[in-house]
Amino acid sequence: MTKQTFLQGTLILILAGMITRFLGFINRIIVARLMGEEGIGLYMMALPTLFLVYTISQIGLPIAISKRVAEAEAKGDLVKVKKILVTSLVVTGTLSIIFFVGLIFFAPIVAHHFLTDERTLYPLLAISPMVPISAISGVLRGYFQGRQNMIPQSYAQVIEQIIRISCVALLVKLFLPYGVEFAAAGAMVSVIIGEFIALLFMMRMFKLKKRIKIRSKFMTYLKSGKETLKELLSIALPSTGSRLVGSFSNFMEPIVVSQSLAIAGVQTAIATQQYGLLTGYAIPLLYLPTFITHSLAVALVPNISEAEAHQNIKLIHYRIHQAIRISFSSGALSTIILILFSVPILHFMYGNSDASRMLVLMAPFFILLYVSYPLNATLQALDHAKAAMWNNIIGSFVKFAVMVVLATNPDFGIMGVAISLVVGVVLVSLLHLFTLIKVISYKFPLLDIVKMVTLLGLTFWAGTLLTNMFPGYETNLLTFIFVLVVLSGIYIVFLFLLRFITKDELVQIPFLNRFVS
Repeated sequence: MTKQTFLQGTLILILAGMITRFLGFINRIIVARLMGEEGIGLYMMALPTLFLVYTISQIGLPIAISKRVAEAEAKGDLVKVKKILVTSLVVTGTLSIIFFVGLIFFAPIVAHHFLTDERTLYPLLAISPMVPISAISGVLRGYFQGRQNMIPQSYAQVIEQIIRISCVALLVKLFLPYGVEFAAAGAMVSVIIGEFIALLFMMRMFKLKKRIKIRSKFMTYLKSGKETLKELLSIALPSTGSRLVGSFSNFMEPIVVSQSLAIAGVQTAIATQQYGLLTGYAIPLLYLPTFITHSLAVALVPNISEAEAHQNIKLIHYRIHQAIRISFSSGALSTIILILFSVPILHFMYGNSDASRMLVLMAPFFILLYVSYPLNATLQALDHAKAAMWNNIIGSFVKFAVMVVLATNPDFGIMGVAISLVVGVVLVSLLHLFTLIKVISYKFPLLDIVKMVTLLGLTFWAGTLLTNMFPGYETNLLTFIFVLVVLSGIYIVFLFLLRFITKDELVQIPFLNRFVS
């Protein structure tokens, strides 16, 4: 099984993430056009419950597996690797079955009493099989990540999206005549089918490339895995605390939003539509660059764990700085594009630009979200997951406090929800950075801050010039695409001029090294 360097592994994940994000947008466009704002609202209101349930069932083990496998691999301890896998499979398998049954049982209560829209029952029931499927795939992902081989999960991501897109239109159309809630359930079923096929692929890859036999002396390794379980839980519990905070926050969000908007005098159907605009149209665009930052975060955990095992503090600091620089670079262009072109983007993608105000408001602040992903991963890799958890708790508490205050005010309404999300993102990102400064004396160069501001300013200036040069871009798709391509080209030039991308990094990329070495 081939081990990749940090940048090679990150690049593989980025390419897979780019493909899956593109396919995911196609999927969202199909779903949005078939089901409309109300159907998207039901779909998005049901998903946080699923995320909460399988976050609890996994208890943060994928990250812990990645770190512990990386440490065991560095020592060549295959027995330890097998103990990690056996213990993880038993724990997550047991918990996932329990919570799968629990989700089915409590779905009517959640739909009726918490989400305030009983139609969410059908999407909740339809998505419940995802819990055990994701539990097994999470263990395999952690194993491959720990061995610093990002290829299997990258292929699995692409396969999952292709299968989902192949099924979603058929299933939504099949169930739509019975009601929009059944259409949302059909969209959920397509997610399950895609995830299941992707899991089968990862299992096949594991069997082809494995150096250990899971079933051989399974119970013996399980009984001797008590110490291994403690080592996993020392990372997993604080990590799952962070994920649980995020999942519980996502679970509570539609509840708080619907209740707050009801207090503000917004009718249930209208509130669902507005929430659909925010979470189905605006948020996916804001999260578009995160496939890059998430890839960085995934690759950082085993890389920093290995560096920590060798007590290479200099490399740890360099990796953090490198991750921040690349994360900002990936998000800056997206930020400027969403600020300048929110209306045509929404119009061309969804045929509806009502979410443009939300995009313009949130985009400048969400650039900190892109940086927070690798910062959070670094804290987990350095065994400071507990600090990251508390940062997330504080951010979520403040977010909901602001949400209740603003969303219940008729003058703010759904825009109050958007503002509260911005407050949460900014606060958590800054807390992660301050924590790293405290625990490892990390210093971020002042010159890089100046370069970041300069990059944003130059890109905004170039984008404004292009909008003046091509006034028909808002109604002509080809002209709009041309403007975006030109702006992207100019942006890449700025990246090299300001040295956001260095020659040393390009040399590490196989198909570019012969041109720059």
